[in-house]
Amino acid sequence: MRIKAHPILSFEAQKAVPFTYDGQTLYGLKGDTIASALHANGIKKLSESIHRKRPRGFYCAIGNCASCNMVVDGQPNVRTCITPLKEHMDIRSQQGKGQVK
Repeated sequence: MRIKAHPILSFEAQKAVPFTYDGQTLYGLKGDTIASALHANGIKKLSESIHRKRPRGFYCAIGNCASCNMVVDGQPNVRTCITPLKEHMDIRSQQGKGQVK
């Protein structure tokens, strides 16, 4: 799910970074945000609307919309689109007001 070849940009090889998402071990790349690493692993749903439970995905990528809020290392409401991925982070989906699924 990553761009590997581009006519103008070049992508240097990066170190793989292990992390867990809802108990599953996944890998991102050094320099990824949490949301970009999840997206590269095929995870498109980052949260859901509070009332109707409709899926929310990677939207603003600047930390303004809260569509990407997750629980990271026990801390709820982390904006994953602007939070750098670090080795062995424990990332979990959350519902509504900071509640862990």
